[in-house]
Amino acid sequence: MDILLAIHWNVDPAIFEINGFGPRWYGLMFASGFLLGYLLTDWVFKRENLDQKWLDSLLIYLVVGTVLGARLGHVFFYQWDYYADHLLEIPMVWKGGLASHGGVIGVITALILWSRKVSKKPPLWIMDRLAMQVSLAACCIRLGNLFNSEIVGKTTDVAWAFEFVRHDGPAALGRHPVQLYEALAYLALAGILFYFYKKGKATTQPGFQSGLMLMLLFIARFVLEFFKAEQIEREAEMALNMGHWLSIPVIVASLGLLLWSYWKKKQKGGEIIN
Repeated sequence: MDILLAIHWNVDPAIFEINGFGPRWYGLMFASGFLLGYLLTDWVFKRENLDQKWLDSLLIYLVVGTVLGARLGHVFFYQWDYYADHLLEIPMVWKGGLASHGGVIGVITALILWSRKVSKKPPLWIMDRLAMQVSLAACCIRLGNLFNSEIVGKTTDVAWAFEFVRHDGPAALGRHPVQLYEALAYLALAGILFYFYKKGKATTQPGFQSGLMLMLLFIARFVLEFFKAEQIEREAEMALNMGHWLSIPVIVASLGLLLWSYWKKKQKGGEIIN
């Protein structure tokens, strides 16, 4: 690899610190994902003349569901052997450890509860209207992982390789910037979902936006897992890593949702896109 072409990545995870405390880039990216999602949802609600009073409660449900789901996903999917002996550390989110698959479970659970208690509409009604926001938030979170020099890729000699000094030390080898790969994939997916939303899919074909988002997001995740370094020790002995295995049921379920959505469209008789 031509070392002059490699990107020497040694960004401090803290934006600034005072006496050891200060805001982190990951936290900023995480919050940015929710802020952008909130603004986009506000636009959706205004476009469809929906009750603006629902927005604040929806944000609260989503924040709590995302953080709880992502944290418990990390605990049970990736490091239960550790947390089983350190139960008091489970709530310590600030020490790191969030899993996107758990976050998806948390978001879906939160939206089901919000639909029952607030909107009184089917959960798919709000899920279809939030699909593009979820993809955008996923993009921001992966950028946060990049700033944290975590979830790094495998070593490589490609010209755009990143040398993650904070992960590997001063003698860092070039690695795939897989966090950036994922961020770009999710940003592109948000654009695709925005296009279909403008075409009327969220309002005329229940389940399409949600199914498409979950299927494409986790297909991208499944493919890009091949470029990632092992996140936990036992993955070195696995044919497919945890990210692969956790993505497979989501892809299958989302395909089923898309087929159901298509069947519902056929039941209504023909094409129904606005």
